Amino acid sequence: MPQLLRSFLHDSILHLLIVIGVVLACLADFRWADLPGAVDWHTIITLTGLLILTKGLETSGYFDVLGSRLIARFRHERALALFMVLAAALLSTFLTNDVALFILVPLTLTLRKFSHLPISRLIIFEALAVNAGSLLTPVGNPQNILLWSHGKLSVIAFIVQMLPLAVWLLLSLMVLTWFSFSKRSIDKHDNPEQPQWQKPLFIVSVVLYLLFIAGLELEITGWILLLILATFLAMARPVLMRIDWSLLAVFIAMFIDVFLLTRLPVMQAHFDAVSHFGQGQLYLLAIGLSQVISNVPATILLLQKVPPTDVLAWAVNIGGFGLLPGSLANLIALRMAKDRAVWWRFHLFSLPLLAWSMASGWLLLRLLS
Repeated sequence: MPQLLRSFLHDSILHLLIVIGVVLACLADFRWADLPGAVDWHTIITLTGLLILTKGLETSGYFDVLGSRLIARFRHERALALFMVLAAALLSTFLTNDVALFILVPLTLTLRKFSHLPISRLIIFEALAVNAGSLLTPVGNPQNILLWSHGKLSVIAFIVQMLPLAVWLLLSLMVLTWFSFSKRSIDKHDNPEQPQWQKPLFIVSVVLYLLFIAGLELEITGWILLLILATFLAMARPVLMRIDWSLLAVFIAMFIDVFLLTRLPVMQAHFDAVSHFGQGQLYLLAIGLSQVISNVPATILLLQKVPPTDVLAWAVNIGGFGLLPGSLANLIALRMAKDRAVWWRFHLFSLPLLAWSMASGWLLLRLLS
C-alpha cells in the first residue's frame, strides 16, 4: 500500500492536471453532475486491463527471454532500432497504438539487462512509430474509429484515403531512425545464465490478453476486466500492487480538464465559426488543437461542426506528433520508460517531425485533390 500511495504523491503530471482543473472549474460554465460523463470510461477500462496484463507478462519474465533472443539476433544498434520502429508501426495498424506500446515498450526495457543501448530513445521512436502506423486503418487509434463511424467510407476506402500519408510518414520516420541510431555493434553484457520465467503466469496472461482483445471487439470489455482482476487476485496479487495506477488518474484528470476547457465562455463564443472554415484553416486548427487537448478530444470537438473529411482525418493524426499531449500514446510510452530526461528528449524528435508532417502532409493533400 505505501508503494501505491507513493505513485500518486510523486506524480507531478497528475498534480499539474489537478491544479489546471481547479482553475478551469472556477471559470467554466458547467454542472458538477456532468463531470463523470466527461470521462471516456471505455478508455479507462481498456487501459486498466492493458496495465494489468502487461505487468503480468513482464512479471512472468518472458520479456527477458524475448529480449535475450533479440539481442542475440541483431548485431548493430541501427538494425535493431529499425526493426523495433517498423514492428511498432505494423502492430499499431491492427492492434491499436496503445496495445502496440504495451507489448513493445516492456520488451524494449528488458534489452537493458543484456546490452548497453539507448533505451529511452528507442521508446521515443516507438511512440512516434505507433502514431504513424495507426493512422492507416479505421481501428488503428481512437480518432480514426470516431472519424470512420461518423463517415460513410468502407474499411478499404478509409485505408485508401489514409495510405499516402501513412506511407510517407513511415518512410520519413525510418529515415530519421537511420540517422538517429549508430551503426556500431551492440555492446552486449556477459550474461551466461538463461533468463528464468514463470510459465503458468505467462500462459494465463496471454490467454487473458487474447480474451481482452476479443472483448474489445465484442464490446464486453468490462466483464473481461472483472475476470482479469479476479484471476490476478487469486494467483498473482503482487502484480496488482506494481501497476502504475496513477496513470489512470492522469487520464481521468485529462478528460475532465478538456471538458472544462470546452465549457469556457470564450471557447463557446467562437466555436460556431469553425463550420465556415476553409480547408487550410481547418487543417491548422485540428493540428493546433491536438497539441493542446490531444487529438482524440480534438476530433470529438471538431466533428460537432465539420464532416469527417480527409483534411480533418489527416490533420488530427498529424497532430499526434509535436507536444506531449498531442497523442495519449505519447504519454503512455514515456510513462513506461521511467526516465525523467525522456520527457524533454521526446520533443527533440517529435517537434521537427510535426513541422515536417504538417508541411509535407498539406502538400500531399493539394497534389491528391
